[in-house]
Amino acid sequence: MTFIQDISEFIFLNDKIEESDIIFIPGGSYPELGEYAARLWNNKIAPYVMPSGGVSIKTGKFNGVKSKKNIYSKDYKTDCEFLTDVLKINGVPEEAIICEDKSSFTKENAILSKRILDLYGMKIKKAIICCKSFHARRALLCYQFAFPKTEFLMHPYPYVENNVEISKLNWHNSEIGIKRVLGELQRCGNQFEEEFIRLLE
Repeated sequence: MTFIQDISEFIFLNDKIEESDIIFIPGGSYPELGEYAARLWNNKIAPYVMPSGGVSIKTGKFNGVKSKKNIYSKDYKTDCEFLTDVLKINGVPEEAIICEDKSSFTKENAILSKRILDLYGMKIKKAIICCKSFHARRALLCYQFAFPKTEFLMHPYPYVENNVEISKLNWHNSEIGIKRVLGELQRCGNQFEEEFIRLLE
């Protein structure tokens, strides 16, 4: 069924990693994202890491650590505070971390991150985005619209829910995978209408 392949190619992105100016983490409560970003930083892929995220737009609070709670057990108030702690525990020094802790959803992650970097006078030519595997396309769109002059490299982390990994090859084989991926497909269509209309101007 070619439509499954077409959706897979659109949603799931994974680029070859190159040295970049910064690593973005667009929110989240899974420590694996921060751990992976820390590995990239420790391998000198980029000098800075920018975790993003305040509280959930749905619940008005940080939704809690989703895995490895024995390691990351503090009373975190925001996604950014949590991800910053993950980065520090995994060897990233505070001076290499640029925080954005006011956003509530992915588009805000990107917009507010750009605002902070502009205040610092930082020009980002190339950046890596660490996100969940099925979140890659929407995250890329958000950051591309916020940083139109930046080249982005997507390096998502494999996402597991209820012991099921949602990947490019198998998302359509589980109800969880179908809901996650088709939900992202819908959001990619309905969250960017204004941005695409502005391209006509």
